[in-house]
Amino acid sequence: MPVSQLPSQPTDSNSSAATDVTPVVALKELVARLHREQNKIQDLLSSLGFALRSFNNLNQFLELIPLMATRVTDADGSALFLYKPNGQVRLEQLHWQDSHQRKHIRKALETATSQITLLPNTAPLANATGVLDAQMHRYLGPDMQIFGTAILVKHAERGWLYVLSRDPEYSWTETRQKLVRLVADQTAVAIENDELAVELRKKERLDQELEIGAEIQRRLLPRQCPSIPGIALAARCKPANRVGGDYYDFIPTKQNQFQLNSKDTISLETGRWGFVIGDVMGKGVPAGLIMTMMRGMLRGEVLHGNSPAAILQNLNQVMYADLENSHRFVTLFYSEYDPQNRILSYSNAAHNPPLWWHAATKTVTRLDTLGMLIGLDTNSEYEDAQAQLEPGDTIIYYTDGLTEAASAGGDRFDEENFVDAFNLACRHCNGAEEILDYLFNQVYQFIGADKQNTDDMTLVVLQVNG
Repeated sequence: MPVSQLPSQPTDSNSSAATDVTPVVALKELVARLHREQNKIQDLLSSLGFALRSFNNLNQFLELIPLMATRVTDADGSALFLYKPNGQVRLEQLHWQDSHQRKHIRKALETATSQITLLPNTAPLANATGVLDAQMHRYLGPDMQIFGTAILVKHAERGWLYVLSRDPEYSWTETRQKLVRLVADQTAVAIENDELAVELRKKERLDQELEIGAEIQRRLLPRQCPSIPGIALAARCKPANRVGGDYYDFIPTKQNQFQLNSKDTISLETGRWGFVIGDVMGKGVPAGLIMTMMRGMLRGEVLHGNSPAAILQNLNQVMYADLENSHRFVTLFYSEYDPQNRILSYSNAAHNPPLWWHAATKTVTRLDTLGMLIGLDTNSEYEDAQAQLEPGDTIIYYTDGLTEAASAGGDRFDEENFVDAFNLACRHCNGAEEILDYLFNQVYQFIGADKQNTDDMTLVVLQVNG
């Protein structure tokens, strides 16, 4: 039966509503039943639960609150006030039985609340409620009966729900108090649900942005190692978060002529290659943005054909202002390998020195030079050095996420264990990829299978063919 043809007489509580009744009409029918039936508490909870399920819009739900409070307490009207973040008290919704008086009542209540400003970030103010009561009496007149209850969200006072009556015999009975508190509690639930929904949407947008950032970063890191005569390469980067601050790269220098074959594999014709590894202090999106900026600037510096030390010095001067403003620094190790004579030229800006395993003596030394962090001092100077590699020699570039990895007990993997693992890997592993896998596995076993590392971990293996 259409809504317009519903019988005017009271309906039985067990009768079913028409299938085309909207949530608003059904809710009004429930409110009407509340006024007719004796068990108001049970029906009130039912109707409020129906409203919470039916309305996705908070304002739509709040419009019904004063109406419900008025009906269940037999008052002339009801007003819902909410506290705003700026400390103001605002009349959110008003219901008044007499439509001719509603405009006057609204104006009086808005004037009353305009006189009140709460201090932000304070505890619930009992005296503020007294001030609101006094202002309402002042602008509504002394003959208005005013009763209210607080709306608490996570134990914090967020507003008040008032019932109003001009009947001098109207009393604030225990039953009416209980009913209005139920309405106020459901209002608090609706407010909290709405805030949680807003936070969820923000988190979803942030997750999407982080995933985009992570995808951009993955594309900026080398998708595969270049094919360079005389050496084998392997590399892996494991960010602690979706976006990390570790960086490694293989950069063709100015003297290097290269091409891409049909399988997107880089092949060398002649010239040197730049091998670089770096670590931005910090993690997450800020570190990832700095890493992205540094990558572009470094690649530009390499094309000038300067020595590794000069490249680091120029990069430091270019990036100094931006890094100082962000209160972050970068450690960076830059090297260039010449496949014609197996000479590795390098310079270090306070990064973990790469480890060099000498195949002839089966010993490990470090590749290091003096140099400050990138972004620490605009006048920092860096040193050049060279290493003559021999067949079978292996070099690993790494970030401190590997040596600082912590076990469940809080112990660090530390550099000594890392050197021992590297020495063992070079003796028994077959090729750069196996060495890479072995070192990562050792760190993972130390951390524990169920524990996530808290820092980015990056490792590059360079092995001279034997």
